[in-house]
Amino acid sequence: MEKYQLTHEDYELIEAAKEKIISLYEDDRHHVGAAIRTKFGKVISAVHIEAYIGRVSVCAEAITIGKAISDGDKGFDTIVAVRHPYSDEVNREIKVVSPCGMCRELISDYSPNCFVIIEDKGEIVKVKIHELIPLKYKRES
Repeated sequence: MEKYQLTHEDYELIEAAKEKIISLYEDDRHHVGAAIRTKFGKVISAVHIEAYIGRVSVCAEAITIGKAISDGDKGFDTIVAVRHPYSDEVNREIKVVSPCGMCRELISDYSPNCFVIIEDKGEIVKVKIHELIPLKYKRES
């Protein structure tokens, strides 16, 4: 997996995701926040929505992408998600998390050259989305 150097803007993006989840965190409601930077440098952030029936839950990355697209922003440069610990967890650190499979598909569909910030073996790294979803199904396939 090719890894790219994190920039000052990438660290700011991580902080934007952390700030969003800190400001909106509720047990059993919101514990993941995401932030995306568009090709034009605009940062958009959102939280995931938890539901009692899991299928109804919506990931923070999906909401962030939807929010950006709904505001007319297309073409994404970098996305990151962070997880806030539940109130009963001892470790209170907010950590960068990797997108789930469905979010990887969504990111790839809307911005196939997007970078994704993840944790890999204890290190925060930046990779291209295609590294996280090899052999992706495409209409042309």
